[in-house]
Amino acid sequence: MPVRRLDPLLVDRIAAGEVVERPSSAVKELVENALDAGATRIDVAVEQGGKRLIRVIDDGCGMDEGDLALAIERHATSKIPDGDLTSIATLGFRGEALPSIAAVADLTIDTRAMGAPHGCSIRVDAGEKRGLTASNWPRGTKIEARALFAATPARLKFLKTERTETAAIVDVVKRLAMAHPQARFSLSADSGALFDYPPCGDDSARRIFQILGEDFAANAFRLEAEREGVKLSGLAGLPTYSRGNAQMQYVYVNGRPVRDKLFAGAIRAAYLDFLSHDRHPVVALFIDCDPRSVDVNVHPAKAEVRFADPGLVRGLVVGALKQALAEKSHRSADTNTRAAIDVLARGNGAPYRAPAPANWSLPRSPYAPAGLEDQPQAAFDAGAPMADARAHETPAQEPQSPLGAARAQLHETYIIAQTQDGLVIVDQHAAHERIVYEKLKRQRESAGVARQMLLIPAVVDLDESRMNALAPAIDELAALGLALETFGPGAVLVRETPALLGEVDCKRLVEDIADILAEEGDARGLSRRLDHVLATCACHHSVRAGRRLSAPEMNALLREMETTPGAGQCNHGRPTYIELKLADIEKLFGRR
Repeated sequence: MPVRRLDPLLVDRIAAGEVVERPSSAVKELVENALDAGATRIDVAVEQGGKRLIRVIDDGCGMDEGDLALAIERHATSKIPDGDLTSIATLGFRGEALPSIAAVADLTIDTRAMGAPHGCSIRVDAGEKRGLTASNWPRGTKIEARALFAATPARLKFLKTERTETAAIVDVVKRLAMAHPQARFSLSADSGALFDYPPCGDDSARRIFQILGEDFAANAFRLEAEREGVKLSGLAGLPTYSRGNAQMQYVYVNGRPVRDKLFAGAIRAAYLDFLSHDRHPVVALFIDCDPRSVDVNVHPAKAEVRFADPGLVRGLVVGALKQALAEKSHRSADTNTRAAIDVLARGNGAPYRAPAPANWSLPRSPYAPAGLEDQPQAAFDAGAPMADARAHETPAQEPQSPLGAARAQLHETYIIAQTQDGLVIVDQHAAHERIVYEKLKRQRESAGVARQMLLIPAVVDLDESRMNALAPAIDELAALGLALETFGPGAVLVRETPALLGEVDCKRLVEDIADILAEEGDARGLSRRLDHVLATCACHHSVRAGRRLSAPEMNALLREMETTPGAGQCNHGRPTYIELKLADIEKLFGRR
């Protein structure tokens, strides 16, 4: 088959596939152009998930006739005035956005440069250019892309549902809006207005709260750090305010939204002590650095970047997050307290019923059926009270400490403590799990985890995959206080366990650790996830739900929580306690 040149229009459509993968890609390129034009207001409208219409209107600097004619030509841009690709200071710079969209859609542009006597307009139908015409457009630029991918049916066929494509557009616009609080952003779809964010000036935190909501504002902490010319700022959520995916992680480099493995790994590493592997923190992080130290030209959609010193940036992110988490680790998510108050408040809406007289009984009532005797009925016997109030058997303690004094234990699971201005409800298992975990970490860092020898070594049978994952890590596990030996083709012998754990279920512990290592995929995974292994050990030893505690034991647990890092949440990211202020309780009873 002979070699031949492709038709220029076909070349444009093939090239467009790298830039315009789906409607949200086109929206991203158009909004970035508006921001680079200095827009302070950007209105986006889409129909049928962007397949039928994408409209972006801005009040930026606009274009004259000469600029407009060049704007739809491939590799024509105003974003690199000196041709230096090592110092990119704009969001869009490739000169491919408008021609790529025009190659796969019907594109119309109305624009007017500042000070120009009139506007101008141009239309491109699936790559075929029409002539320039005069326009009465007042200011800035309006771009409409209709029938997206109509010229490339194969691409259109593989688009997702209208709802999914709209959700992707919402995410794109929100990510750009978060990094540019000085501009007003609005988005509307077939169903109506989706959001309208007013300008916030230089108050980036206010814009973040507009997008992520009041719950995030109540459960976030600020970040400020700098190292060797690289600055980090932003907000991060408490571990107890987490999500099931990483969709709520917003990261920016010099104002450019990115989705880079470097940052995903750094965020996960920082929260490793506080969240299980299936939970993800909510963060909004902004990296500012010299444009010459970062390459933004490594991805067609500019979604990834490369740093001259990636270790410096990763260390800055991990270090700043870890330090802030250590300082805020005694906080528990405010949403848990609000949820508790909401549950308690639901009863306040019940219709009022006058209480029956204290000495009233049905058998003595004149309306009682004949022969009914006043006898207790076993069906209404609730048994012994579920609250263990033995905390009052000891001399009363003043609730001067942050977590107060223990007053009762409910359902052998929750400790009720009285504070100076309210009460605290503690999950005894979650709290003790964090305490044991931190003790194991301190032992490992100082002189190694202390071990206890088993009187009779335990034999644990493992399947092939678990055995293959565990065998290369036996020496490293010994440093964690777990001494294992291979015992035949499919078993290990447990000779010693961490002393802090006391009596443990060796079989279950070894199987869980083997699962951790198998999930990591190689022996080096243990060195990266030693804390995860220790967290598993701590979980196996912690005070279980259902164990009755004495008053001294409950108070001892509270005191240890107050001095333990990360005591606001367990190793899996769940809260260890919730706090109810006296004012909240008084509101529930109508005292306020």
